[in-house]
Amino acid sequence: MNTVSIEIANESGVAVEETSIVAAARYALDRMGVSALAELSVLLVELEAMADLHERWMDLPGPTDVMAFPMDELDSARRPDTAASGPALLGDIVLCPEFAREQAKKAGHSLIDELHLLTVHGVLHLLGYDHAEPAEEREMFGLQNRLLADFKTTVREERETAAREDADARVLGVVGLERTGTEKQGGSAAAPPPEPGR
Repeated sequence: MNTVSIEIANESGVAVEETSIVAAARYALDRMGVSALAELSVLLVELEAMADLHERWMDLPGPTDVMAFPMDELDSARRPDTAASGPALLGDIVLCPEFAREQAKKAGHSLIDELHLLTVHGVLHLLGYDHAEPAEEREMFGLQNRLLADFKTTVREERETAAREDADARVLGVVGLERTGTEKQGGSAAAPPPEPGR
């Protein structure tokens, strides 16, 4: 299965689960029907770097939590969330974990939950969503909340499945049976019962 190419670089000095951030971005892009040929970059930066970007591009002082930089090559006639013949460069999402940490505390959730939210928010901006007007805000934030809730459910279900499979493997190991490739695919690898009289 082909998936969107996502590069991540952490220059923030804050240790975060980069694979989890990529998973949130990939989930949102997949759910939004973005072509597997698309490319996305996620950059995590320090407060000072984010403040510089915020002032340079938005003419606003101080750092912020997330900024999205769509690629100029994209036009409304060829949105990245529609099938295309070649790669679509979506753009860059820049996150500031240090800034996000304070928001996470205020919101009462973890830093990684806040970074997931900001990642999905950035993805939606790259796809042309905005929240400048009340109707746009309702649409974007409603979609963002649905994507995040579905992502959390998917992650939880995957963890539960992995835990069940791990527990099954431990039980099989204790009773002297080992899982084989057939069992992992849903078949049974138990030895057939002996034939009567043998």
